[in-house]
Amino acid sequence: MKWPGFYVRDGPDNLILGPFQGRVACQTISFSRGVCGRAARMAETQIVDDVHGDASHVACDSSTKSEIVVPILFNCEVVGVIDIDCEEEKGFTEEDREALERIAILLAAGCDWASLKLAKQ
Repeated sequence: MKWPGFYVRDGPDNLILGPFQGRVACQTISFSRGVCGRAARMAETQIVDDVHGDASHVACDSSTKSEIVVPILFNCEVVGVIDIDCEEEKGFTEEDREALERIAILLAAGCDWASLKLAKQ
């Protein structure tokens, strides 16, 4: 794992950088751009084994080779995403997907998303 972090929803179709570990990443990502945007738009986990082969990938760090993005859903709406980058191709497994999806469920249930006003506006 190279870079783990969160993006939170900002308005109807943007994500803004939340807590993360590592270098500062892209500050704002539209739902129409990148793996994070695709995960938010589709409300589905995205695993990209080779980001350099994914035309929609937004390169915040050129050393990233694979990525997993898991949406966080509250009341059936995406309120954020978990984003993890890896320096190896095929850096994520189905077990990683399952574990991160469980974490996303815990985050959705354990945070006060309604008071953050992150749902669609």
